[in-house]
Amino acid sequence: MAVALYARVSTTRQAENDLSIPDQLRQLKEYCRSHNLAIASEYVEPGASATDDRRPVFQQMIADATQPPAPFDAILVHSRSRFFRDLFQFLHYERLLKKVGVKILSITQQTGDDAAGEMASKLFSLFDEYQSKENSKHTQRAMQENARQGYWNGSVPPFGYRAITTDVVGNRGRHKRRLELDPLEADTVREIYRLYLAGHDGQVLGMKAIATHLNRQGLTMRGRPWRIQKVNRLLADPLYAGRFYFNRRDSRTRRERPQPEWIAVTVPAIIDAAAFERASQRRASCDPKAASPRAVSSPAALVGLLKCGDCGAGMTQASGKSGRYRYYKCTSRINRDVEGCASKNLPREQTDALVLNALCERVFTPRRVSRMLNELLHRQQQAQTAEDARLITLRKELDRATTGLDRLYQAVEDGALSIDETLRTRSQKLQARRSEVLTEMAKLRDRQALAVRRVNANTVDAFCAALKDRFNDPASGLGKAYLRLLVDEIKLAGHELIVRGSHRRLADAIGFMEKKKLGEVPSFVNVWRARQDLNPRPPGS
Repeated sequence: MAVALYARVSTTRQAENDLSIPDQLRQLKEYCRSHNLAIASEYVEPGASATDDRRPVFQQMIADATQPPAPFDAILVHSRSRFFRDLFQFLHYERLLKKVGVKILSITQQTGDDAAGEMASKLFSLFDEYQSKENSKHTQRAMQENARQGYWNGSVPPFGYRAITTDVVGNRGRHKRRLELDPLEADTVREIYRLYLAGHDGQVLGMKAIATHLNRQGLTMRGRPWRIQKVNRLLADPLYAGRFYFNRRDSRTRRERPQPEWIAVTVPAIIDAAAFERASQRRASCDPKAASPRAVSSPAALVGLLKCGDCGAGMTQASGKSGRYRYYKCTSRINRDVEGCASKNLPREQTDALVLNALCERVFTPRRVSRMLNELLHRQQQAQTAEDARLITLRKELDRATTGLDRLYQAVEDGALSIDETLRTRSQKLQARRSEVLTEMAKLRDRQALAVRRVNANTVDAFCAALKDRFNDPASGLGKAYLRLLVDEIKLAGHELIVRGSHRRLADAIGFMEKKKLGEVPSFVNVWRARQDLNPRPPGS
């Protein structure tokens, strides 16, 4: 009888440092010699789990076995767990192979072909599955404790960091590792954030432009060119602001776990929290769910803002005469019948000049800006009382949760309570609630820190003049960025221009100017109020 040998270990580390695969192959070959079996093929799988079938060598073996005529009569493994550690998957592939006359044989768990042998075979697979889940549970628990102590569990450290070996010895005699900054890679991370927030040579850069710029400069991601996805992932990861969470996602499904299960690990920050928050806000403002990709990437200043004065639909850019002329055209006329809307095409350059000039001369004037800020101050004062009362309530709840945790810890130290599953659950709930309260308190404090203060007339005058300069400089892209920040909708109906925007973001933009950052890309996303300002939405609306 011809057989195929299949040897497997679970991790690449085992494959590199362990003698398991050579030992498996040696025993399999000795078994073949003693039982007069011919070896038709050898399949070796280093670093693959047997809890699923995502194994290239395994799939190749199954494909070979099911090709008529089958090149071997049986697959020989050291133990059934080498083939599969999942009962139902084992039975699935066992039936598939039986249809083409191929058996699965184990040299350490031999069973017969009768009913008793089939039952023993299923019991072996069931115990293998149980053992796999128990091992996974204990391994996960050890990794969680390792993370709580601030050590790195992964193999390849994230870009910008390197894993250093400490003097602390962990399981199996291996030294534990921590993350520290990689100086060269950390500089690249800082450069990416600088390009995203401040642009380059007065030009606003998106993720694609940043990747192109880095590749032209010869800056790689560990030898590989930068791509949009890599830049996006780096800008989205709170790790770079010093906030790393272990156990955040399920390793198999990649689904995010409940936040109380996350384990915070202290890591050195590459950028400050404010820069990360600003990058997150800009990414949110460019999210296709929040803004049309065409509105973000189009060179036309008013795309995404301009609404049809006849039907209220959005207006997009259209061209005529082979691109010689560019217009703003109602999307309802593009997507449906011309009779659905009576509006006319608007010449792009003339419309841009008309709208931007009207905004500078009639909307963002010192007098109107001062009036809008005063209205915002009034609404803010009305909201302050409710926020102060909520902070008092949260402080009391925080004290109760902290006191409850202290009492539990004291009872354990005094020997009055033993650490069991009930105590762990209670402790986790108190810790989770304490974290939720701290988060809400931090949001309230941030909200109060963002409180608008009175701005003197000179500052308002300087802001209006600087904003006018930005609007008159279409090449840099900053004028469009500030327009999208300050204005939500523009409707041009005949000789009437209707503009809708946010007082809150106007105040933010003035603060941005006071920090001398008007040359950077603005991004403010105040999602903690329904109307993007300090005026809460009335109940039931």
